[in-house]
Amino acid sequence: MSGDRRDVAVVMGSQSDWATMKNAADMLEGLGVSHRALIVSAHRTPERLFEFGRGAKAAGYRVIIAGAGGAAHLPGMLASLTPLPVFGVPVESKALSGEDSLLSIVQMPAGIPVGTLAIGRAGAVNAALLAASVLALSDEVLAERLEAHRRAQTEAVALAPAPETAG
Repeated sequence: MSGDRRDVAVVMGSQSDWATMKNAADMLEGLGVSHRALIVSAHRTPERLFEFGRGAKAAGYRVIIAGAGGAAHLPGMLASLTPLPVFGVPVESKALSGEDSLLSIVQMPAGIPVGTLAIGRAGAVNAALLAASVLALSDEVLAERLEAHRRAQTEAVALAPAPETAG
């Protein structure tokens, strides 16, 4: 999206997370939601993490989607630094298929909430839809686009399975 103001930050811990988090960015793009993708590692760029987290609201962001794999501290750390809603997306890892990331993100202490989504692509897409739903509470045009997306999704479901083709 063009312009300086972005409603949603799509943040990830490393370049390798982009394969998953691009699904969130693509969904936001399709809904016409302004967003920016950033790499902010909780472990390798802690100063960048603190600067971004503390300044996200003042920078004009309204929602943060944070994807991380492995120890997956990024969503929780961001939630501890900002009053903005943070949706966490566990990125699938080779070692434990993303289950380690899921448990890390979902087990936040009371008082520091992170809305935790499914592992991988489904979680990234749903995080974008949740972010858009939050923004649509005060944006009727976006609410209409979300409703149109849901209608199209419903209409795309077949009534019966397609017959198998001989091959």
